[in-house]
Amino acid sequence: MSLLGRIFVIIFAVIVASIAAGIAIALGILGPQWQGTGDPGERFIFWGIAFVGSVFTGAVALLPLAICIAIAETFKIRSLLINTLAGALLLLASYYSSGLARPSYEESIDAPPPPISREAEIAAASGAVFGFVYWLIAGRNAGRWREKRVLSA
Repeated sequence: MSLLGRIFVIIFAVIVASIAAGIAIALGILGPQWQGTGDPGERFIFWGIAFVGSVFTGAVALLPLAICIAIAETFKIRSLLINTLAGALLLLASYYSSGLARPSYEESIDAPPPPISREAEIAAASGAVFGFVYWLIAGRNAGRWREKRVLSA
């Protein structure tokens, strides 16, 4: 595969992985309350949150993601574990750096706040989904475009 073809595969993989991460965000936000009955309003809310999550994922992580992809392609990093972990860390860092994270010093009379908020868990889980889907499409062939093809007779 040529470099140009590899770039198209990477772009396609990032788009599909962003959609999968958006769906993971929607499931994480609506999970316990979602009935899945087929109500049109419920479906609209679900897919609206999935769309916003997909756009958010692509917007806040674009430059760090491009750097991670360049590193993975350069060093031929094809590990599922590394891709999934990198996706989780990337989206978690993007969540905290975007300013959406709540401060950890909430006042509560009943109980102290948890060490990791539910929103941070959702961000890490959706990042892991992003890394897994990216690996399925493009990550497992990272750097193969540079290898010489051996023609067998």
